[in-house]
Amino acid sequence: MKTIFQIILWIACIGLGYLIYRSVTGPIEFKKIKQERFDKVISVLKDIRNSQEAYKTVNGKFANDFNSLIAFVDTGKYTITQRRDSSYMEFDKTYGIDLLQEVTIIDTLGFIAIKDSLFKGDTRYKSMMNVPYAQNNQTFEMKADIIEKSGYKAPVFEVKVKKDIILYDQPKDLLARENVQISVEEVNGTEIKVGSLSEVSTNGNWPPIYDKKGDQ
Repeated sequence: MKTIFQIILWIACIGLGYLIYRSVTGPIEFKKIKQERFDKVISVLKDIRNSQEAYKTVNGKFANDFNSLIAFVDTGKYTITQRRDSSYMEFDKTYGIDLLQEVTIIDTLGFIAIKDSLFKGDTRYKSMMNVPYAQNNQTFEMKADIIEKSGYKAPVFEVKVKKDIILYDQPKDLLARENVQISVEEVNGTEIKVGSLSEVSTNGNWPPIYDKKGDQ
């Protein structure tokens, strides 16, 4: 009986020790996994933002779906122009003399493919709708709109994904804590997103440290 009690006590001690170990290492491992996955997700969101900004430059608005955005990146081109000032003399009937006229001339120098400008031969833009690490092949949620701000209409867009999708396999208690995160050094809220449907902004909701790691 004494031996059985000792075995049970030994097992209990091991179990308690494991729980203590996990309580210490669990958050550390969670943070490591979270940062690795957030890095990748934010990198893709930056690609989407760059593509959307190029789309707006050419089309005057943002793309509302990934098929349109990807097709644009794949086939679209920037027009390369050069502005130069010029002048000429023109007879003025009012004054009866030649007057100097100044004009700005815009020359078209050529074209450059959007995909070459943004991705330099990399084809990752073709799969930028896919959420990295997602268990069930989820895609980013993207919407575009036109809103009125300060008396003028402005195009806006927003792309987002829930943290639950990115961290689907992590401990529920740590994930719940992450979703109510409030810190200037963290991605606050339940989602990682870029852009806004209510404000004229193409910023992401991630802290500056993620930008310092380098843009794609």
